[in-house]
Amino acid sequence: MNNKQRFPVGTKFNTRSMSPRLCTVVDFHVTTNLAGEVVRARYVSTHEFMGQLITTIDITDTAVARGLVEA
Repeated sequence: MNNKQRFPVGTKFNTRSMSPRLCTVVDFHVTTNLAGEVVRARYVSTHEFMGQLITTIDITDTAVARGLVEA
């Protein structure tokens, strides 16, 4: 696993659910162990729900890739 992000901040994607939501990547979190090896890499995204901005902190690279919105 590497710590390079595949999708830059600002990338838009749709969730895969019964009612898809348009989300935007806003950050990238990398967790390393004491040896400096990357243990986990996740995206942070936001979407709007009833006028509120909701932040989700555990989005995988695959979830973004599957719902990618072409600009």
